[in-house]
Amino acid sequence: MSIVKDFKSWLITKFNPAQYVISRDEGINIGTDATLTYLQAYNKLETVNRATNMIVSACSSLDYDVKDSKADAVVGGMRQKSLIKLLNYTPNPYQSAQDFRTNIFTDFVLEGNIFIYWDGAHLYHLPASNVEIDTDPKIYVKSYTYNSEVKFRPDEIIHIKELSSTSIYRGTSRLASADRNIKIMYKMQTFQEQFFENGAVTGLILTSENTLSQQAKERTIQNWRTQYSPKNGAKKPMILDSGLKPWGEFSDSFKDMDFDNSIKTHDTKILKSLGVPPILLDGGNNANIAPNLRLFYLETVIPIVTRYVSAMERFFGYDVEAVTSTVSALQPELKDVAAYYTTLVNGGVISPNEARLELRYETKPGHDDLRVPANIAGSAANPSVGGAPRRTPQN
Repeated sequence: MSIVKDFKSWLITKFNPAQYVISRDEGINIGTDATLTYLQAYNKLETVNRATNMIVSACSSLDYDVKDSKADAVVGGMRQKSLIKLLNYTPNPYQSAQDFRTNIFTDFVLEGNIFIYWDGAHLYHLPASNVEIDTDPKIYVKSYTYNSEVKFRPDEIIHIKELSSTSIYRGTSRLASADRNIKIMYKMQTFQEQFFENGAVTGLILTSENTLSQQAKERTIQNWRTQYSPKNGAKKPMILDSGLKPWGEFSDSFKDMDFDNSIKTHDTKILKSLGVPPILLDGGNNANIAPNLRLFYLETVIPIVTRYVSAMERFFGYDVEAVTSTVSALQPELKDVAAYYTTLVNGGVISPNEARLELRYETKPGHDDLRVPANIAGSAANPSVGGAPRRTPQN
């Protein structure tokens, strides 16, 4: 009994001694900090919608290779073939792998978190905006609560979080840094709608040397609008009396009011916050598209997928890696990797089977030995022989 008590006391001392302070500062229940603004932005702003779809589609298109177990798992008993099936084909009886991935990666971009429920056999997506994290003063997370009703144990939830400067528990939406630009875009859209709805484009200016009453001017303008409605393409008339003359030219388009440049500026800032090179949305015949597409995968897609892979490795204990050989934007890198390992094998640094394992191919019998370079005749196998072949003695 004393041994058991000593072990328990030792185990307690191994907990993070600052965890109770962290949980106190973070709060007992940590809910989403992503406002509805980001969800509305996805539905109403073309740039947010297109960029989010690009990230989600790219992340969802990758399959996963599963090798032997590499570490202790959160849950035990998972077979390698079963995990391959879960990750690449049927995560649950109701969704395809593509639908499941689309849901979780959309949450990651818009909300900054992914929550996946493991029931012992299948994976289910939990909408991140409805999940609260219940902190614990000793073991980091006590439980997860969905919609303030359903409780989940920590070993039932796979949580993947985006970076956050304010919390160690929840990630922050990538759109948070573009919040100001999103709000400005909303205001610009509202102004555009009211601009055309009210017929605010001036097309005709009437002048009078006399001073007209306000009622007379309004009646004249109303009669003009009745016959020539701005909604049908007519422009708004104006009346200048008392000898007033128009100064300069009136703007009759958003281009003249610098709306186009402003919209492009805010679009670019939103794209940068999401991690999408703006040139990819411009399209056209541009020589910079290929390197920017490669940059998009290396700096945006692969880091997100790596977080997903890391979470799956920790939870199930297997060596998991994303299959990138089918991504055309990454093919030049794969060429360099193949040349690198070929050089190591032919130089006798590693064996062919060691190279195959690094490239995630199955090993082949008889390929475990190092290759001996034969670029110098006679000295490769035995350096003491020298470079020249031995002469046969003559009688």
